[in-house]
Amino acid sequence: HPWKKGIGDLFGRNPSSDSNKTTLFEDIISDTNHALCPPPQDHGDGPGKTTRVGAAVVDTFIWQALASVAIPGFTINRLCAASLFLLGKTTRWPLPMRKWTTTAIGLSAIPVIITPIDRSVDFLLDSTLRKLYGTEQHKP
Repeated sequence: HPWKKGIGDLFGRNPSSDSNKTTLFEDIISDTNHALCPPPQDHGDGPGKTTRVGAAVVDTFIWQALASVAIPGFTINRLCAASLFLLGKTTRWPLPMRKWTTTAIGLSAIPVIITPIDRSVDFLLDSTLRKLYGTEQHKP
């Protein structure tokens, strides 16, 4: 979920710490696991089922890694960095007030950035990887 990463970035969570990497990785694996264990009718029976399930797993893993972790984390991080810089240049507010304002800006951006990021990742995958494994229907 993008908001988990975003909130962690906003409150100064060290994204390179082992516990944070583990949590983000667990989120991706959990969502990918749903592609491995779909209801039986999702991938049908017969020839190619293993390939279809494998493609769904890869698709879900890549989609989650991009749309839920990498792109939102980077976007919110840069937005907060720019906000803090601009507040430092344009106001005389004390540092704690600038940091709290930056946090508010970052949190308020999360609902705005989610849909465009999700759609962009869908477009990217539809234009590239999904053509390789023959489906543009799968949306994690």
